[in-house]
Amino acid sequence: MLLPLLLRCPRAAALLTGCTSRALRSQAEHFLRRQPPSRLVTRNRSRKSRSQEEEWKSRNKTVLTYIAAAGVGMIGLSYAAVPLYRLYCQASGLGGTAVAGHNTDQVATMEPVKERVIKVTFNADTHASIQWNFRPQQTEIFVVPGETALAFYKAKNPTDKPIIGISTYNVVPFDAGQYFNKIQCFCFEEQRLNPHEEVDMPVFFYIDPEFDDDPRMARVDTITLSYTFFEAKEGQRLPVPGYSYN
Repeated sequence: MLLPLLLRCPRAAALLTGCTSRALRSQAEHFLRRQPPSRLVTRNRSRKSRSQEEEWKSRNKTVLTYIAAAGVGMIGLSYAAVPLYRLYCQASGLGGTAVAGHNTDQVATMEPVKERVIKVTFNADTHASIQWNFRPQQTEIFVVPGETALAFYKAKNPTDKPIIGISTYNVVPFDAGQYFNKIQCFCFEEQRLNPHEEVDMPVFFYIDPEFDDDPRMARVDTITLSYTFFEAKEGQRLPVPGYSYN
């Protein structure tokens, strides 16, 4: 019924067409306002992705910097651990290491504990890396706490080439190391022996009088001082005092 009416009345048809056109245009404008252009959305997303990527790169660089610094620090500590621990052992007597150095006033004024006699035995070893003959010149001596004593080792280079050696040492039982004080010795110092050269190496020491007051030392009547020589080589790592080695 509507089509014949429109055919008869062109003006009504024109009005209807105009209304329809305006309605479609209004809907299109409304849709465009709600849906931003796809290119704009793509640009915004691209900028956001680029910003996030730069932020992640910056964070990764910071994390890598911290990891690298921690790695360098750990390597430095690993190289310093053994010498630092050795110095600590020498100062405290930990691990059977005789205490390095001495108090001059204590040595001059200490009183020997005459009723406490201790047998000190001496041991000498050489590592497979060095071709030396090394031995103590005495197997044992008897001392009392608070009294200085002198012992000797002998080292010989039987080869036809010069060899530089370096020694480490310990005291058994380990707990006695804190009372075993060396005034003079040849440990941790490079010793060069020319072909077929032989030398005497002195050890001047004393046992602290406080040894007699320590209940842990009540049954200790024998102390063993042991030295081991290694060939001194670049990068050579000596074993930590008081612990076994291969």
